[in-house]
Formats: sequence, C-alpha cells, structure tokens
Amino acid sequence: MALDVKKLYYSIGEVSEITGLKPYVLRYWETEFSNLAPSKNPTGNRAYTQKDINIILAIKRLLYQERFTIEGARNFFKGRQGEDGQPLSGSGAIRARDEARQVLEEIHASLGDLLNIVRKEK
Repeated sequence: MALDVKKLYYSIGEVSEITGLKPYVLRYWETEFSNLAPSKNPTGNRAYTQKDINIILAIKRLLYQERFTIEGARNFFKGRQGEDGQPLSGSGAIRARDEARQVLEEIHASLGDLLNIVRKEK
C-alpha cells in the first residue's frame, strides 16, 4: 500500500523534478516575483514549502500556458492585493478569491496528471 507523505520542505532539485523546471529557472523567478521567496536552511540551501511550489506552478501556468510576460505575471500577482499591500476586501476580494480558486483547481488537475504519470512509471 503506497502512502503519500507530504514533506514540510523540499530541495531545489526536488522542486525542479516536481515542476518540470530547471533549477536556474527557479532561482531566476525568485528575483522576478516577490511572492516567491523560499527560506534557506543553515547551510544556505533553499527550502521550498508546498506554498512555494503552488506559486511556482501558478507562475508556470501564467507564463507557459496563458502566455503572460514576466511583467504581466508579476502584475497579475500584484493585482491580488490593494495598493497598500493589504489583501483586497469586498468585491475585489471576491473576484480574487474566485480567480485563486480557479488557479488552484487547475493546479490540482495538473498535480493529478503528474501523479498518474508517476504511477504509470512504477
């Protein structure tokens, strides 16, 4: 019986494998997207969380599937907060929530596809 165990932290190599992106792309995106900032362990290696992976998958979808530019994707994420940097409220929050739900559903579907691929390879 296979047990799916989620880790708290993933190395850049693991994230590269999960997302299908080269490590240098992940490092570059950290410089371009302020919402992507993995912590570093005491030896200086990046420690990605599931939240970081979800952000990476959302960026990948925006850039590769929806054909956003990096600036456009950056603005897409900035549009999810008010000008004061605080989360949106009212109708803006509802719209952002609905868009986030759609992104999460697409990420969920992509992760399901990845899981099916992994299961077929075993």
